[in-house]
Amino acid sequence: MPAIAPAASYNTRMPSPVPATPPLSAAQRAALRAAAHHLDPVVMIGDAGLSAGVLAEADRALTAHELIKLRVFGDDRQLRRDILAALCAELGCQPVQEIGKLLVVYRQRPPEAPREHVPKKLAAAGGKPARKAKPAQRRAGSGRAGAPRRSARS
Repeated sequence: MPAIAPAASYNTRMPSPVPATPPLSAAQRAALRAAAHHLDPVVMIGDAGLSAGVLAEADRALTAHELIKLRVFGDDRQLRRDILAALCAELGCQPVQEIGKLLVVYRQRPPEAPREHVPKKLAAAGGKPARKAKPAQRRAGSGRAGAPRRSARS
């Protein structure tokens, strides 16, 4: 009977397109913990662990908010630590805090491309801003400059 090729060669993941957030200093972590205090968990991780859907939702939440709180259902402390490590490795985020069944992670938002300013009234009408017109060049003989003066008596 021929040997079957190992499944690991077919199931290797591609590197994440998200650049990794640089490591956080103790002061940055303390400030992020304080900012995360009032947050509610936005991603719940159940018995299935880190599924593709959980990773996609955590990625969307990190893109939108930078700092998120996750709740891991399960009593195994080591499993929660493994989930945190795998989540940070997969999404390029940094762990901020692990307390009980709650995990807090941070990923810096990528810089946005500058957008063109559209005035409020124009945006409400659905229009686009007009391009800046080039200054009109004066034609010879038009306008008051250079024109012959008229006498006031005629």
